[in-house]
Amino acid sequence: MPGQGPTGPQMPGDPRQSSPFPEMSRPIFLSGKVVMEDGTAPPEQVLIERVCHGNHRPEGYTDSKGRFSFQLGQNQHMLADASVSSSADPSFGTAAGGFGTSRTGGGFGSTGRQITERDLMGCEIRASLPGYRSEVVNLSGRRVMDNPDIGTILLRRLGNVEGLTISGTSLQAPKDAKKALDKSRDLVKKKKLAEAQKELEKAVELYPKYAVAWYELGRIQENNAKLDEARKSYQEAVGADSKFVSPYLQLAFMDGRENKWQDVADTTDRVVKLNPFDFPQAFYLNSVANYNLQKFDAAERSARDGLKSDPQHRIPKVAHVLGVILAQKGDFNGAAENMRSYLQWAPLAADADAVKKQLTEVEKRLGKSDAAQKQDQQPK
Repeated sequence: MPGQGPTGPQMPGDPRQSSPFPEMSRPIFLSGKVVMEDGTAPPEQVLIERVCHGNHRPEGYTDSKGRFSFQLGQNQHMLADASVSSSADPSFGTAAGGFGTSRTGGGFGSTGRQITERDLMGCEIRASLPGYRSEVVNLSGRRVMDNPDIGTILLRRLGNVEGLTISGTSLQAPKDAKKALDKSRDLVKKKKLAEAQKELEKAVELYPKYAVAWYELGRIQENNAKLDEARKSYQEAVGADSKFVSPYLQLAFMDGRENKWQDVADTTDRVVKLNPFDFPQAFYLNSVANYNLQKFDAAERSARDGLKSDPQHRIPKVAHVLGVILAQKGDFNGAAENMRSYLQWAPLAADADAVKKQLTEVEKRLGKSDAAQKQDQQPK
């Protein structure tokens, strides 16, 4: 077990339950609007998620006026985004190993199968914006022929966290730069990335402090495997707004895939200081980085903090990471407990079989440890 790192995860699938609704082959469309507490549209696009039995699935983003419209389960237009929980799935490397398959060269969301009425049992729609709490719309009992408009979703600010996925520099962006950003987002939805990139380059030329435009430019460049250019764009985003979390996360994932573990640790330390509540993937990456740096106490601390910050198990891989760390430290009881939790929360994970083998090995060692302890306790 020591020295052996887990492989890359997949987020768990939606549990299937019996339903009184018949299967329907028609697509299900949803539309609506997201507003802030003062009734205004969010200053940045907001992720719309479908949450089913605790599993979060990104469905789409709002436009510049807070509106959204999409077909459920067909999020092809979405670029990979490390601030979105379901995309936070690199491998857990080792000091001598890798960080998983690069997501470059095809970062659009999964086409997925068509969602049916039965799939919506136990599901809801919510807006996801770090630092804010969203109202939810229950999808259970929704029929294919229902009005697709689900109304307005309200976002309420939570506490006083510094780090958000909204950039304060956007409020000062000139009109033409905002237009270019909006146009680029429409082009991304149409998979016209080259044209979208030109619009983003125009936006940052008009307004060099446009952190969000720099960030989205970096995502397109990363998707096209232009990693040096993407890194520069993310760094420009951080330089424009040091409290804008999204580019930090993208940089951390890029550094992880290149085994730059100290950089990953430093970057994710910054993220959790800015916002220790909304980014469990930052704790996950921090734990992985410290494990590979042989800083096992720091790795364990980050993994435990990650579990506390993620009661809905959006990043179940943290439990596996903690299990490996505890096995490394000789705590086989704790290791087994966390590996079991991972398999419970992510039963359909791509690495489930590998983790089961690790769990079997841990349980063997736990049995030997218990037997040795009982022998030591026997009178001589």
